[in-house]
Amino acid sequence: MTAARFLVVLDADSTLIRNEVIELLADEAGRREEVQAATEAAMRGEVDFAASLRSRVRALEGVPTSAFARVRARIEPTPGVQALTAAVHERGGVVGVVSGGFHEILDDIAPGLGVDRWRANRLALAGDALAGTVEGPIVDAAAKAAALRDWADELGVPAHATLAIGDGANDLTMMAVAGLGIAFNAKPAVRAAAALVVGPQDLAEVIPLLP
Repeated sequence: MTAARFLVVLDADSTLIRNEVIELLADEAGRREEVQAATEAAMRGEVDFAASLRSRVRALEGVPTSAFARVRARIEPTPGVQALTAAVHERGGVVGVVSGGFHEILDDIAPGLGVDRWRANRLALAGDALAGTVEGPIVDAAAKAAALRDWADELGVPAHATLAIGDGANDLTMMAVAGLGIAFNAKPAVRAAAALVVGPQDLAEVIPLLP
C-alpha cells in the first residue's frame, strides 16, 4: 500500500452524519426516549460507554432486520462532509471512520461519503431480528484510539500527521493520541479537552486545518 501524506479519522454519529443511529433503531422498537437519554449520558462521559451501549442495544431486541433500510433512508450526512473528504484525497490523505455505532449502517453509507476505511460494532441477530446484543468486543474509547494508530501504521503516517474529529467523551482518547484533536459539534467536556473546537456544524470548516 502506498504511504499516505496524512490521516483524518472521524467519529460517525453526530460527526460524519447528523444522526445517532441507535436512536433511529430505537424508534423502530418504540423506545427512542429512553435510549436517547442513555446516549446523551454516555456522550457526556457520565457513564461507562461499553456498559451503556450494551444496555441500549438490549432495548433493540426484536427489531426486524428490515428496519435497517428504513434507518438508512433517514440518515443525514453532515454538511460539508463530502467537501472535506474530497479535500483530504486531493492532498494525498486518507479518511477513516471509527464508530461506537454499527457496521450494518456504516457499510452502506461510508463509501458514498468518501470514507476509505471504517470500523464499528456489529449487532447480533436472532433469525430475522436483532438479538439485543453486540457481536465481539465493543468499539469504545480505547478501540477508537487503537484504530487511529493501526491505520497510521499501515499507511506509514507519522503520529503528528493524524487528525481526529469527534463530538463525544468516547472520542477523547482518540483525539489525545492524534497529532491534532478537533471537537466538532461537541459536548462541553469534549470542547474543554480538545486542542481545537470547530463551532459551525459544517465539516468543510476543517479543510483549512489539513496538512
